[in-house]
Order: sequence, then C-alpha cells, then structure tokens
Amino acid sequence: MKTLHKYLARQVLASLSLTVLVFTLVLLVGNLLKEILSLLVSGQAHLSLMAEAVALLVPWLWVYALPMGLLTATLLTFGRFSADQELTAARASGISLMSLITPILLISLACCGLSAWINLQLGPASRVAYLNLINHARSQVTRGQLPEGTNIRDFPGYLFYIGKNRNNYLSDVWIVQFDKNTNNPNPLITRATSGQLEHDEVNQQLLLHLTNVVRTTTVGLHDIVSSFKSMDIAVDAKAATNQVFHPKISDMTYGQLCAEIQNVESLVRHAPTPGATAADLQAQQHELRQQKNDLTLPARVELNRRFAFSFASFSFALIGIPLGIRVHRRETNVGIAVALLLAVGYYSFILLGMSLSARPEFYPQLILWVPNFIFQAIGVVLLWRANRGF
Repeated sequence: MKTLHKYLARQVLASLSLTVLVFTLVLLVGNLLKEILSLLVSGQAHLSLMAEAVALLVPWLWVYALPMGLLTATLLTFGRFSADQELTAARASGISLMSLITPILLISLACCGLSAWINLQLGPASRVAYLNLINHARSQVTRGQLPEGTNIRDFPGYLFYIGKNRNNYLSDVWIVQFDKNTNNPNPLITRATSGQLEHDEVNQQLLLHLTNVVRTTTVGLHDIVSSFKSMDIAVDAKAATNQVFHPKISDMTYGQLCAEIQNVESLVRHAPTPGATAADLQAQQHELRQQKNDLTLPARVELNRRFAFSFASFSFALIGIPLGIRVHRRETNVGIAVALLLAVGYYSFILLGMSLSARPEFYPQLILWVPNFIFQAIGVVLLWRANRGF
C-alpha cells in the first residue's frame, strides 16, 4: 500500500508541477502582451522592467494556475492509471479506490492551504506591486481621478465608489456626502446607474453628470428619498489628496478588505433622533444596516470569492479522480480538454457572482460557493460509484 501511495503521489506531484508551469506561462504571455508589449514598443519599458514585472505577476497567476494544474494532474494520472490496467490490478489485490486516493486528497488539501495564502495575501500584494510598476513606467498622474472598483476617500467630505469607469463613462456610482456645516449629522447618499466624469481645468473641478439618480438622507424622524433623471455634482479637484496608486477591491489583501469594510461602516452612521419612538429608531437602524450592506457588498463579495476559490483544489481533485478513471485514456490532450471544460463550468459561477456584486437581492456572495458544492457533491457520487466498480 505504501508503494502504491508513493507511486500515485509522485505521479500527481510531477504532473502538477508541469501543468502549473504550463498554465502559468500561458497566462503570463497573455498579460505581458496586453500590458508590457506596448510599453516596450513605445520605449517606456526595458528588459529589466519586464523581468521585474514577470516576477511580480507569477504569484498572482498562481491563483488560477494551481487549481487548474491539480485538476489536470488528477485527470492525467488516473486516466493513465486506469488505461494501463493498474487500477484493475490493485482491485484484484483487494485494495479499494478510496484507500488508494488518500494521499491525493491530502495533497489537494495542502493545495487549498497554499491557495488561501496566495488568494488572501501573496497574490493581491504582488498584483498591486505590479500595477504600481506599470503605472510608474507610464508616468501616469493619479491626482483627481476616480478609479473603478474601490472606495475613494481622497476628497474631503466625500466617499466615492465607481463600479466601472470606461474612459470617464461611469456606471454604478455611489457618493456618500458628509456636511459638517449643518446640524444634520447624517450623510447624504447618492446612487446613480450611470454618469460621465468631466475635468474642468479652468475651475479645477471634477464634474459628474449623473443619470437615474436616487438620493437618501435622514432628517429628524424621517428618511427622505428623492429621485432625479439627471443631476450634476461638482467636486473641488484641488482638494484631492490621492498621490499614490489605490488598489481596487479585487486587488486588496485580506487585511485591507477587512479594514475597508470597517472604514465604510464607520463612515455611514446615523445620529439617534431625540424623542424618536422605539419603532422609528428600529426603522432607522434597519435602513442604516441596509445602506452599510449595500456599500460594503463589493468588498464582502470579494472576500467570499477569495475563500471559496481557495477550496477549488479540493473540489477539482474530488471530481478529477473519478473522471480520469472514466475517461480511461493515456493521451495528454484529452485530459487537458476535459480540465478546460470543467474549469469553464466552475469559473462561470465565479464570473456570475462577481457580475452581481452590486445587486444584493441576488445574494452574489452565496453564488460564489455554488460551484464548490456542485463539484464536491458530483465528485463524491462518482467516487462512490467508481469504488463499487460501476
């Protein structure tokens, strides 16, 4: 049994090393062609910068290459193990499939731990360092910009969140405005489905032309909600304090995401209204919790994505082992094709959940866990059937 365990573990680890290397190179070439090649052609980058960019990109690419590599490794190893009749010989010796795959499942759990560290810390930190390197090479000035996918607190009295920013055409815009010059301590929350950002160089202002606007604030005992087809908001660009690159929520580490959630929750608060009834206070608290949940939803969705994605290696191993036995082929291209199909199915749920990160009514943070449950359930059933010889 020890000999079989060592044999299978060596086969999986050897295949894992090779497949991770291949997937890393493929993803690396795609990113380099997209972001580095233009800098090299324009003379804004040199070979030493390219080497540094590669070193910073690799840990971030491992987020995707490691689970994919393990899935392909299990498909290839157990496909060959079955095609060479080695599984039949093991069964004839009285060894069950479940006892054979114990070291492989332990390897997958170790990959889950490594994936968690890469997802939560190493990958985002490397990605931010890489983007800083690229931005420095391009000599971009970030003063007075509104980057997408992050909470922006660079303008005194404002908190901005921009879902998408495509050449200053905005979508899913949140603006939390704090006015210390009035007696109302509650923030004015503005949300717009779309808008356009314009730079007024003469007056040194940022002009936001918003459409489909809803504004919410609390005055006394009442929440006041106003709707507008369009609205213009001017922000003093001279007051901008952003001098460094601000990472997107998708590029933040675990600690930064937790701090981001706490910071937003501490900013959005309502002062208790004197003389309010218990029912009024309860309604205000419910509205406050809803506003906090809506503003922190992108960060909470990203956290769930990181944790859910960390279990992809275990899910892929559970389904890859029995599928490799069923495919019963030695060819490498067959295993890679099956791995790609499974990965597309898995990542489609991830993409769906991330696309709904601004729609709390669809519970996007739960959608991100669906592929793990599906793959693990199917994997357990297939393993049970394969163990019984079906």
